[in-house]
Amino acid sequence: MASPSPSRPPTPRSASISHSQHQPSPPSRLNQSHAPGSSPHNQIRSPLSDRPTDDSSSPLNPFNDNQRTNPADHTGSTPDTSPLRPRHWRNYSTYNCAQPEGEPCEHGHWSPKIKPTSPSSASSTLEEGRAHSHGGRYARGQSIVGGPNEVLGDAIGDTVFGDGRFFSGGGGDSRSTDRRSGGWSKSWSQWWGGGGDDEYGRGKPMSTTRWLATRHGVKNKRRMYLVYYFPLLQWITQYRWSFFKGDLVAALTMASFYIPMSLSYASNLGHIPPINGLYSFVFNPFIYALLGSCPQMVVGPEAAGSLLLGSVVKTSIASGHSGDEDDAMNARIAGVVTGMAGAVIFVAGLTRLGFLDSVLSRPFLRGFISAIGFVILVDQLIPEMGLVHLAKHSGDVSHKSSIDKLVFLVKNVKSAHGLTCGVAFGSFAVIMVCRELKRRLQPRFPSVAYVPDRFAVVVLSAVFTWRFSWHKQGLEILGDVKSSSGSPFPFRFPFIPSHMHHVREAMSTSFLIALLGFFESSVAAKSLGGGEGKKGDGLQGMSLSANRELVALGVANVIGGCFMALPAFGGYGRSKVNAATGGKTPMSSILLSLITVICILFLLPYFYYLPKAVLSSMISVVAYSLIEEAPHDIAFFLHIRAYPELTLMSLIFLATIFYSLPLGIALGIGLSLLSVIRHATKPRIQILGKVPGQEAEFENAESEPERVEFVEGCLIVKIPEPLTFANTGDLKNRLRRLELYGTTAAHPALPRVRAPEHNSNIIFDIHGVTSLDGSGTMVLTEIVDNYVSRGARVFFCRCPKEGSKVWRLFEQSGIVERCGGKRHFLKSVEEALRAAETER
Repeated sequence: MASPSPSRPPTPRSASISHSQHQPSPPSRLNQSHAPGSSPHNQIRSPLSDRPTDDSSSPLNPFNDNQRTNPADHTGSTPDTSPLRPRHWRNYSTYNCAQPEGEPCEHGHWSPKIKPTSPSSASSTLEEGRAHSHGGRYARGQSIVGGPNEVLGDAIGDTVFGDGRFFSGGGGDSRSTDRRSGGWSKSWSQWWGGGGDDEYGRGKPMSTTRWLATRHGVKNKRRMYLVYYFPLLQWITQYRWSFFKGDLVAALTMASFYIPMSLSYASNLGHIPPINGLYSFVFNPFIYALLGSCPQMVVGPEAAGSLLLGSVVKTSIASGHSGDEDDAMNARIAGVVTGMAGAVIFVAGLTRLGFLDSVLSRPFLRGFISAIGFVILVDQLIPEMGLVHLAKHSGDVSHKSSIDKLVFLVKNVKSAHGLTCGVAFGSFAVIMVCRELKRRLQPRFPSVAYVPDRFAVVVLSAVFTWRFSWHKQGLEILGDVKSSSGSPFPFRFPFIPSHMHHVREAMSTSFLIALLGFFESSVAAKSLGGGEGKKGDGLQGMSLSANRELVALGVANVIGGCFMALPAFGGYGRSKVNAATGGKTPMSSILLSLITVICILFLLPYFYYLPKAVLSSMISVVAYSLIEEAPHDIAFFLHIRAYPELTLMSLIFLATIFYSLPLGIALGIGLSLLSVIRHATKPRIQILGKVPGQEAEFENAESEPERVEFVEGCLIVKIPEPLTFANTGDLKNRLRRLELYGTTAAHPALPRVRAPEHNSNIIFDIHGVTSLDGSGTMVLTEIVDNYVSRGARVFFCRCPKEGSKVWRLFEQSGIVERCGGKRHFLKSVEEALRAAETER
């Protein structure tokens, strides 16, 4: 047998652990069929030659025990006494086994599998591998000289070609070497689809994703990523004409509901021209349909975002940068706010900050959203009662707090316009009655969801106003709906130097718009899912991703900002209407955009007689829906006595209605962040006590001290969490309290109550320390040094295994050496107690 080439290091296969350690223990005869057999006459037939190749002389044969005895040179004198091995059986447990030498393999009984061996069956082999594979992370420790494809050659090469030789590493005779260097490795890379040295380079590790893709025959990796990041390419190939009817009906239904609503949001909440509200349904749904990962979610303007945008517009008016009648400037300010909100959320998506929706607590959101609903209700009472002109001549009440507006309404209730009040409150009552009827009837009659009640209110009010000339009797109407620049779709880039003072004013508000919008979008997306449908009749394979949602919503709002639209995000109610009325794919969003374009180009003159009081009443219905869930949450928190959460809700609500929306925003975010920081930086160490009558059971001595007993001379401390810079700052003080008082709940003013001799042995249970950073390592090193200098013995139990990152930090920082070596690192608390008793 030819000796291995000295210029190449041995492959992992040659240095793998013995075959007997990997041999499965057969629980039945069926499993024994996979166990290796024994015969000195076992032969393997090469696919490139008709003559059989002796198993014992095959270079780098994994079943030749003579070769496997010495991993350095593949030589040995031990005869092959193993049982008869089946012809096509290969020891697959050696390919990706990360177990140290000498330890048993954990692959289980079924790790060796019979695979097809002819080249013609390669594709079926890969499909079978996909079906039965456990996946797993790319084992970078197995990267050999030739790069990742050599690892794949070890793992798959003999399966495809039916030969025990590898395409990389190790030696062999000149025949096998010529085959490997001359044709095999090149044809293997070409067959595998672009791998090899040209793609990855010699010795460079590949990512886990690319390794799995290559391992399981995913040939077009670029298309794989392209389809993932551009979901249009995935759902458009599944689209069927049977989807179109439902998508069209859903788009028409949403248009009848939300096109009038967008006019209300723009004129009454955003203080910008009404047509700018329609732009939010032109561009944002279309862009989201191309990039979004939730097929049934429909993006559009929301009351909270429109109100926040309106607060920036009113601030700009109050500071003299704009005026109430300067529609062009107010629209530009809206474009800046929307564009900044989109930029914030787009950057958050690129930097993978999809977890941001978890930063804001439920009490903060409930308190803030309820406050927004209250503010909207009070704001809309002024136009609903026909007191807009009186409010402007009474110190500009519209720019004051909600309490000031309530006082104004009470003082001037006798000056309310009767016709305006009748139209507004009548429309509100009709919409609320229809809303309640739909809620009760929809379980029995699902088609009731298609009834366009709000659209009917809008059409009838406009017809009645025109027919009975209500606008001549003092009822304010919408009038001409047109762009401030004259163009139906004006483009103006928001991030230009002349808008910098608006950027400074809108910075914090844009961030909150982005955060609130993404939170509501994530709630809607999680409730809708990937659009598969209950019976599997929807789109398949659409996976939700918070980061892709951020990118899609960010791009949509940046483009919307260029056209001075309102901020638009995924609405829970709107998306539910889309799903309930037949929308199954993003095509419903595209159709909604097209309907809105048609409306802007051809139907705007028909909105001329639409009463503003009706628009205000529709917004009041939305405001009511924002408030109606608050009593349930308040009752729940009262029931469980969650007084801190109730206090947070109350503070945010009162600050918003008594002072201003920005103060409520700042207070809520500040308190939420403080709560998160306090939770993250608080150490959760515990002192453990032994449960009487149980040999190796220990529990938290602080929670139930009567059930445990302390071990004399030992302080057992459990650290149930990773140690980082955030939670190690106060770790020393917490440990000091455990030493002095046996609990972390005692006040530091208390004199010492725990005798010093009870701290002669310190045992740390660090099973929960799954990660450790530099700051945590430094603090832990100082703690160990302090105990050792005082003569205490330090033990660690249930540590991460050797070779892990935590263990390497323990070794590099000197903690292992300071404690007394590896003998002070034990598997359980019970073993640590025995070691402490032995060393006394």
